[in-house]
Amino acid sequence: MPPTSPSSSVQNARRQLAERLREVRLDVGITKRELAARCQWSEAKSSRIENARTSPSDEDVRAWCRACGAEGLAADLVAANREADSLYVQWRRLQRTGLRRLQVSAVPLYERTRHFKVYCHNVVPGFLQTPGYASVLLQAIASFRGVPDDIAEAVEARMARSQVIRRGDHRFGIVIEEALLGYRLGDAGVMSAQLGHLLTAMELPAVSLGIIPAVTQRTMWPIESFTIFDDERVDHEPLSASVKITAPDEVSQYVKAFAAMHQQAVYGAQARTLILKAIEALH
Repeated sequence: MPPTSPSSSVQNARRQLAERLREVRLDVGITKRELAARCQWSEAKSSRIENARTSPSDEDVRAWCRACGAEGLAADLVAANREADSLYVQWRRLQRTGLRRLQVSAVPLYERTRHFKVYCHNVVPGFLQTPGYASVLLQAIASFRGVPDDIAEAVEARMARSQVIRRGDHRFGIVIEEALLGYRLGDAGVMSAQLGHLLTAMELPAVSLGIIPAVTQRTMWPIESFTIFDDERVDHEPLSASVKITAPDEVSQYVKAFAAMHQQAVYGAQARTLILKAIEALH
């Protein structure tokens, strides 16, 4: 994880873990110097961990608990340490074995989420992708990042995951920019099928699909694509890493941004007109 996280959620999680470790030490009444001696590392390392300047390894957390006679707390604190790590993870780490595993790992989150709010400015959201479009996109990602080629399996997993929009009591508020309708991922056939699928998806009872016309006078500027899960967590995907945001003050900013995007979008017949215009432009 980089020294400066793009999200204060990571910093908050680190500070909370550091505070818990400090409390464990204080509960047994030992100094940072004594803890360092018991762990066989420097006092400076104890101080850096306790002040959230250094991210401890899982073994560091276990050693801290052993030094304080608090082995029973180790499992929970290791879990908290891993949760903090998961808030900002570089793609090369997540995708080192290919792309399928990422599709599958998100299924539990998708299944338990009742209300999704999605904004995309660059590609069709994964929920609404066709196999052809997803294949071209995932192939480009795999080639760019140099990860193992498991595209067919990854596409199959993405299509299975996307069935969430057709079952259960989930609701999807999706806002996209008109510009992405014209971005060519694949040939005219792939794009025509994908745009046609958007027209079909608009009829699904769980889906509200809005499009922000390119000519709109903006009150909210285009920002990075993001997904909000039940107004409790935000995922967004800059080029180099996967970022999860859970700090309530940050999540509320994305909820506010989505509300503004939602107001600027057009729906129903107006949205269909924009999609049909993009289909006509393919020929």
